[in-house]
Amino acid sequence: MHEQNMAILKGLVPVAWADGRFADEEQQVIEALLDAFQATPEEAELLNSYAATPRTVDDIPISELSFDDRRVLLQHAVFLSHVDGDPSEPERVLIEQMAKLMRIPDDEAKQLLEAANERAKRYMNML
Repeated sequence: MHEQNMAILKGLVPVAWADGRFADEEQQVIEALLDAFQATPEEAELLNSYAATPRTVDDIPISELSFDDRRVLLQHAVFLSHVDGDPSEPERVLIEQMAKLMRIPDDEAKQLLEAANERAKRYMNML
């Protein structure tokens, strides 16, 4: 698995923990992304160990993410916030903090978040 993909997955862990619990549905998304990114068993174990502890926005490995990776992470974060129901207030706040921390301009972040929310709502109805 590429290092950037591990950084994206680590960046999703704070979103999963934002509401104080790491829901089974969120774990399933992480597992699916591990498969999609072709993680080795060792990489999967490393991420699962990392995710076992509550994480915050300060734990996101920003320096390991490219310009494009930061946008991918933000969109994945929105999707993850929807998998266990409507996004909670702590999840929404954390995602907004992520956008600022990753230095995504406000106008661009707003567009990315709106598009990602619409996409997530559409796909959640398919599950």
